[in-house]
Amino acid sequence: MDEKELAKKTGKTANLYFSTVKNEEKPYNLWKEFDKDLAKDMSLYITGTMYSREKIPHKTRQLVTVASLMALSKPEELKLHVHAAFNVGCSREEIAEVMFQTSIYAGVPACNTALMVLKKVLEEREEKL
Repeated sequence: MDEKELAKKTGKTANLYFSTVKNEEKPYNLWKEFDKDLAKDMSLYITGTMYSREKIPHKTRQLVTVASLMALSKPEELKLHVHAAFNVGCSREEIAEVMFQTSIYAGVPACNTALMVLKKVLEEREEKL
């Protein structure tokens, strides 16, 4: 795939996942402040190559990502991917269930933090709790 096709694929996937995330909360915009060329390369790889793979459905990919970020206690990044999970069709119940399931391995405090992130995202999206 040439760079133009990869850039188009990156943009399409970024829009699918992160269209509901505020610009100031998007890591790509932070990366650009420090190294524009590296930001482009990272975005092409992460979003255009990894996130756009079709080996598993986007819903599954985002639920795995939510579980991983919860287990790693990365609430800022988790917030981005809770938005992405909703944007690719995951339900509130599916996301919460993944968090509860992950609590067995990552701990209840990690689950509590993740559920607070989920609650905040629902509020931002003006959805009922």
